[in-house]
Amino acid sequence: MLTQIDPLTRLRDTIAPARHRLETHPLYHQVKTLHHLQIFMESHVFAVWDFMSLLKSLQAGITCVTVPWIPGRYPQSRRLINEIVLGEESDTYGTSAISHLELYLTAMAESGAGTWSIDQLLAELKAGKTLADALKLAAPPPEAAAFVQSTFRILAQNKLHATAAAFTFGREDLIPEMFQQLVKDLRRNLQKVDSFEYYLNRHIEMDGDSHGPMALQMVEELCGFDDSKWQEAADAAQFALEARIQLWDGILRRIRA
Repeated sequence: MLTQIDPLTRLRDTIAPARHRLETHPLYHQVKTLHHLQIFMESHVFAVWDFMSLLKSLQAGITCVTVPWIPGRYPQSRRLINEIVLGEESDTYGTSAISHLELYLTAMAESGAGTWSIDQLLAELKAGKTLADALKLAAPPPEAAAFVQSTFRILAQNKLHATAAAFTFGREDLIPEMFQQLVKDLRRNLQKVDSFEYYLNRHIEMDGDSHGPMALQMVEELCGFDDSKWQEAADAAQFALEARIQLWDGILRRIRA
């Protein structure tokens, strides 16, 4: 008698090769100097920023952010998203409330990494520019611009389950493994990067302990028993992982150069 594989296990099996490539990417062992770290951060900050657009898209679709308020359909996912928003948008660092992007910018300043490009992107968006125009004016590293564009291609599908899959398998479920590799080498090679190490460890703690497992439940809740949704979720997860690999490849090329 054949045992039927549940959809979540099947999805994870499908993306396992791409995930393994990320977990074992050579980039983690190449951040050996402060200059290498600066190169890494000047690209990676764009992934820190565009994560919030994934998160806010899920918040808008799963919770109710309009008035009058009406309870959403997905109570478990609702709790997850609100909890992550609290941590990402208004975490605490020392005695202050801070978003994780602001914490990352603090870490960049501490390490001497340049923030002009991400600052310019935010300024152009605040001024009403489209994302495409803002990216041109901000001129981030090519791999960072490509990564942001890939994230917004997923959002443009306007499919909640696909966004959730990209969010879960390209970010929440993946980050602890990636960041643990980076922290090991940071401790071995660098000093005076306290804010950045705190940022990494905070994500390892939050995503590994609760957010990652809850995000998997969110994908199950949103896909339900719909095979077409599970296939679209798998496609989005694979796309997100490949985009991250290309981001890491681009950063690695610039470090080696």
